[in-house]
Amino acid sequence: MEYASILRQHIENLVPLSDEAFEIVLNGFIPVSLSKKEYLIKVGQKVSAEYFVVQGCLKTAAYDDADKEHIIQFAMENWWVSDYPAYAKQGNADMDVQALEDCFVLALTMEARAEIGRQVPQMLIFWERKALGGYVATQKRVLSLLRNSAKEKYELLLDQYPQLFQRVPKKMIAHYLGVSRETLSRLHKYD
Repeated sequence: MEYASILRQHIENLVPLSDEAFEIVLNGFIPVSLSKKEYLIKVGQKVSAEYFVVQGCLKTAAYDDADKEHIIQFAMENWWVSDYPAYAKQGNADMDVQALEDCFVLALTMEARAEIGRQVPQMLIFWERKALGGYVATQKRVLSLLRNSAKEKYELLLDQYPQLFQRVPKKMIAHYLGVSRETLSRLHKYD
């Protein structure tokens, strides 16, 4: 059960857990395997879980009225992914979450999360820290989209997540950065 040690290390980067506490945590997660291009969440589907990525890379995407794709997030190993507004409301998805590679994730339902929090209070601290980190990252991304030039956005992404450029098609990176594929190609030439 290699995924157990990966999950434990991820959690213990923020909060310590006894073996007994970790068993309670682990029992709340459901292993899910996905093939490349398979959807974890589809627009319109009820969202009942968030997912910890053990292996693989996924994208979260929304679509405008012209059906143009807007990539909101990539999620690689040790990242969390879901349609969070839908998850929080236990409602229907407004975004797709799709595997870009073969993936292995751990699903955590709202009910399991609440039960883990009751039995293992340290996990409340873990989730608070993860949520705060997510809010910070989201605000930085929005500010970058508003303030930075295409070149600055590209360089920031390349600096923070160089592995994305090896794992994700350039067209998707362009959608994530909000630039054309041609602009991305020009920027990529000069790095």
